[in-house]
Amino acid sequence: MTYTGQSASSASRADGSTDGTDAHTSTEPGHPVTDDHRSDERAHDAAHGRHDLPAVPLAAGVEETADDLGVRDEPAPSGKPSFRDVVAAYVGLTKPRVIELLLLTTVPVMFFAARGVPPLGLVLATVVGGALSAGSASVLNCVYDRDIDEQMRRTRRRALPRHIVTPRAALVFGLTLGVISTVVLFVWVNPLSAALSVTANAFYVLVYTMVLKRRTTQNIVWGGAAGCFPALIGWTAVTNELAWAPVICFLVVFFWTPPHTWALALRYREDYANVAVPMLPVVAPANVVARQIVLYSWVMAGVSLLLWPVAETGLFYPVAAVVLAAVFLVEAHRMWARSRGTEDLGVIKPMRLFHTSNLYLSLLFVAIAIDPLLPF
Repeated sequence: MTYTGQSASSASRADGSTDGTDAHTSTEPGHPVTDDHRSDERAHDAAHGRHDLPAVPLAAGVEETADDLGVRDEPAPSGKPSFRDVVAAYVGLTKPRVIELLLLTTVPVMFFAARGVPPLGLVLATVVGGALSAGSASVLNCVYDRDIDEQMRRTRRRALPRHIVTPRAALVFGLTLGVISTVVLFVWVNPLSAALSVTANAFYVLVYTMVLKRRTTQNIVWGGAAGCFPALIGWTAVTNELAWAPVICFLVVFFWTPPHTWALALRYREDYANVAVPMLPVVAPANVVARQIVLYSWVMAGVSLLLWPVAETGLFYPVAAVVLAAVFLVEAHRMWARSRGTEDLGVIKPMRLFHTSNLYLSLLFVAIAIDPLLPF
């Protein structure tokens, strides 16, 4: 059974957001979309007689939590695309806002691993290598998913559905970014970080995109693990070894990903249903989804507090973690309460939790970076 709610347009007005991808710090990873973009879509829909279109990242984990949070999409060019159009299309394929979200979990962990400010050259190399790796994974995801991207409202204006970039050119671009990122990390960071980056990239493309995404409701639970690797890479970039502290950071992102992604998927579940992607909100009623979000949120909050005793942080981090977890849990429980007895997205307001999740992850990792800099 497929569960669908009200139209995307009416849900948008009631939810206070006009598009499910107005995200992260703004995920995805909610981890964005401009008002002009939304106006363009509404005008495009009206011109073609479409008013009640279906809807469903990142962010990845990260891909579903923050899809389409990159370069603003423009209407398809009427003639040959300009050089600027092509460059913007290639940049958009890398999903820049997803990259931002991934780097947000990399750099703070480097500060934490260094117990202070890490060498700036090392930070730069890690950021460049990580950004290229994440961009590579996003491009390859777009290549594989171009068939369903053409049918989904949320993704139909990407470069491949609009035929600004050919699939072959995008494939070469994605693989090239992957090779360059591996070389950068191997040479200027260390082989362990490069190996973790390749593993994350391969897992995201081969396991999540090609196997899990279209086959199971647990797609983003396990597939989201790819978006957790930046926390490990940030640590190994500084220490050249793994430890329990980065594993806890990995697990925080792992348990954060389902609430973040399911909130967005609930908002746009009709979009996923139309292309037979079995996200949990497609096959389960909203109340069940909200209950699962609450459960994962509690586990995420508990895991985040483990960093205090395991890594012997100062007092700043646990205080920040408790406050941020409280805000997140309150919003998760409120959404669960709103979902009882209704499938009306205007009542449930899933995007509130989506935005809260972006804020939570951003501020938690900022706290991780700040803690070692403080004297208490």
